[in-house]
Amino acid sequence: MDLTPHPLVVRARRLATDLLVPEAERADQEGVPASHIEAVKRSGLLGVAAPAEHGGWGAPPAVLRETAEILAGACCATWFVQTQHHTPVQTLARSELPVRDRLLGPLSRGELLSGVAYAHLRSYPRRPVRVRRQGEGWRFDGTVPWYTGWGLNDVLLLAGVTDADEVLFAFAEAREQPGLRASAPMRLAALTAARTVSLELDGLWLPAEAVALRTPYTRWAEGDRLKTLLTNPAVFGVAQAALSLLDDETAGPLRSRLADVRRRAYALADLPASEARAGERLAVRAEAYEVLRAATTAAVVAGGGRAMALTSRAQRLAREGLFLLVQGQTAESRAAHLRALGELPAAGREEDR
Repeated sequence: MDLTPHPLVVRARRLATDLLVPEAERADQEGVPASHIEAVKRSGLLGVAAPAEHGGWGAPPAVLRETAEILAGACCATWFVQTQHHTPVQTLARSELPVRDRLLGPLSRGELLSGVAYAHLRSYPRRPVRVRRQGEGWRFDGTVPWYTGWGLNDVLLLAGVTDADEVLFAFAEAREQPGLRASAPMRLAALTAARTVSLELDGLWLPAEAVALRTPYTRWAEGDRLKTLLTNPAVFGVAQAALSLLDDETAGPLRSRLADVRRRAYALADLPASEARAGERLAVRAEAYEVLRAATTAAVVAGGGRAMALTSRAQRLAREGLFLLVQGQTAESRAAHLRALGELPAAGREEDR
């Protein structure tokens, strides 16, 4: 078996060691700098899952997962900005519409960075963003509650729901323009650095040539649901970073638990996407969160009072762990996680046993 790491894994490790880790606490407080994004673009990591014929790497899912772990463990805010990019790339790779020819190459080669504005679709039947025909294009109205990477992204993939209950995804320039206005950057408990805003859409018009996907909501939601059953690789990256702050005796048992749940999570991720074993996928996801909580809490405990400083790596990782609990959350995954929390065994006192 060839154990040589994939070139992108090598590049991700070098980027983490040389830039992201040394600058992580400063970026956490001041915001992800444009220089971080330029470094990610130059690294080729934006094309990890992009088709090779369009300038990407076409790497297998295991490489995408490992590079995500490395980036998230080094600087979760930088990881979060760049991870949005992979959904637009994959959407274009499956599209047969004209926008594919215009954008798939530049996105695959890392010449452009794309953000996404579609999580609000999961609130259906509410329609925070409505889309309707207008002339030779489409008009968007409503509010995108969360948009990450404002001021860093070049383009954004925007979604809304039509009156015919279709979802429509289209690309727009990631800047203020007629019909699109951004809020001030949000102050969050974690990942404020990722430059998250809300977007007000008041008649934003996009031409038909900007559309990347148009499909019935039920069809899109089925595929989206299956993706949200899986464990985010960033969970393992942040947990591993937290364990690196502990001595071997303390970290050992947690490291074994993490390796076990990681193995099971990725084995499930490699199975064909289907309803089969959905409950198991959600259970493993919740278990990964529990190991993440234990690892980041242990790092804070080991750091003592120093861990309360905003410059503390342990404290930053703990806040990033909290963020990952709700990132990509759906009603189904939330319910499964809450059930798992309710089933955790209590550490009773000796006299209570």
